[in-house]
Amino acid sequence: MLERFKGMVYLFCAFSFAGSSVIAARFFQSSLGTFTISAVSLLLALLCLLPLSGKKLMRTIRLLSAKEWIVLTYQALFGVFLFRMFLLYGLDKTSAAEAGILTGATPAVTVLLATVLLKETMDRTKLMGIVSTVAGILLIQDVFLFGDRFSLSHTVGNVLVLLAAVSESLFNVFSRSGAVASVIAEKESTHPVVQTTLVSAIALILCLIPAIFEQPIYSLSIIGWKEWLTLIWYGPFVTALAFIFWYAGIKRCHVSTAAALSGMMPFSALLLSVWLLGEHAGWQQWSGGLLVILGMVLIGREQPSITRRELADRELLIQK
Repeated sequence: MLERFKGMVYLFCAFSFAGSSVIAARFFQSSLGTFTISAVSLLLALLCLLPLSGKKLMRTIRLLSAKEWIVLTYQALFGVFLFRMFLLYGLDKTSAAEAGILTGATPAVTVLLATVLLKETMDRTKLMGIVSTVAGILLIQDVFLFGDRFSLSHTVGNVLVLLAAVSESLFNVFSRSGAVASVIAEKESTHPVVQTTLVSAIALILCLIPAIFEQPIYSLSIIGWKEWLTLIWYGPFVTALAFIFWYAGIKRCHVSTAAALSGMMPFSALLLSVWLLGEHAGWQQWSGGLLVILGMVLIGREQPSITRRELADRELLIQK
């Protein structure tokens, strides 16, 4: 019980930091390319992570199997590369407040993916949580209203943010599958700092090639101190610290618990967008946000612990 509580605290911190990424992206505006932002922030994160990893990093690299490298690559692809790409492109077309709320689709998508890929059960309460989340997203999109609808560009922006939420959900599932595999094999799990370092390094490699086409050297030479401070926040804090908290938490909690706490990301993003950016959120945004949070609570209700035998049986089902 104590370990689960610690895991929930870690996940709470992780998603609170992650929610600020929606706001941080707004400070770049069009001064930097999407992949340049990701590459530079990841480089700054690695400069902080490498000294902390120390000898554990080299020892872990030698012990990792090919399957574990594939899982880490999936985590870097979905949790960093695609998540940031969809989010940053989406924020060019929609507001930070709406983007923050729309990332609240992550809990529902995570539970659906965990049911399909990890063979976790989905009862009536979780189903109600998913329905609540979908209703909240539709309300944000003005589907239930008869007034002016969003422009095509605005709608495309919201769809891109939803794709970012799907990418985050896939990252959640792959992270948990890696933790489950370590338990089944009775193998010592990778240290959160080392795991964050490896995922950040792989994501940096993925970002480098597209970043070259964005003239990164020229773009970085003309930005001001505000953009540099945002890059520093985006790197060591939103990337490094948030991921360390995430990996420490997901080892101790069910995927559905992590899915529920991921609702902190849209909640903190909405509050920060109104407070720091002065954006306006209408009643439909707040109502939709409340439905998303309700879905988060329903999905994240406490579950009984899973034994190693049950994990092994689940792993066999996944392989089939």
